Amino acid sequence: MTLQKNLSSIAEFYKTDKKEHGYTTVYEKYFESLRNQKLKILEIGIADGKSLLTWSDYFNNSTIIGIDIHKINIIEKKLDRDNIKVHQGSQSDESFINEIIRKYGNFDIIIDDGSHLRKDVIKSFHLLFPHLNNQGLYVVEDMQTSYNHFFGGNPFDLKYSNSHMNFFKHLTDRINYQEIANPFYVKNKYDAKITNISFYHNLVFVRKGVNDKLSKEVINHSYEDMKFSEKSSRTGNSFKYYLKYKIFYKFYTLVFLLFTMIKRILLLRF
Repeated sequence: MTLQKNLSSIAEFYKTDKKEHGYTTVYEKYFESLRNQKLKILEIGIADGKSLLTWSDYFNNSTIIGIDIHKINIIEKKLDRDNIKVHQGSQSDESFINEIIRKYGNFDIIIDDGSHLRKDVIKSFHLLFPHLNNQGLYVVEDMQTSYNHFFGGNPFDLKYSNSHMNFFKHLTDRINYQEIANPFYVKNKYDAKITNISFYHNLVFVRKGVNDKLSKEVINHSYEDMKFSEKSSRTGNSFKYYLKYKIFYKFYTLVFLLFTMIKRILLLRF
């Protein structure tokens, strides 16, 4: 039986910068159990082609699709392999991405190692995440660009800027959307579709999956309604708990909402 090389060894052989950046040890945690499966893997950004060659060896039963805004000479880059497919186009070009989706269908793993520009990272996620299979992984590399204004990031406002890191930070709320005690909550398109988000040094992993577990604290995003239902059912005293939860607690919720809105307006945080 031939012993398979680990990802770091393959990456070192092809001299891809994924090993230099420390990504391969993280990838191995997620990919080792998948490497012999027949997957469809999309990588955004080809450059010197060394990454595609690494994935081609590691996932030798899978189809590796690479896209790049620049024309890639597959002979020169030695990418003329049966399990590697190369396409030229922009990661934020909706027409091009739709062509890729029509050709290959849904993907099991998507890796964004493209322009690293905020607008491209976020738009690519919006375009491609719906076409990731359940239990699939969406990975974004080189997230340090989120702290660099030359990539559309913002090193001067880490908490409230619309950087790509903050996009993924806010996406974590989609995991716990059922727990949000806001009776005016507007459903987000990623609610119930993300089971896990993991942050590493300059890496983000988003796991797609069904996440519709109901809250034990709120019902229809209302803590007051949940407590009223619990207490009145348990004691039979609907009037007392109606006053407490449906009147006083809801009034407090409205006051808190108004205060929050005024605060956001005064601080210009919309």
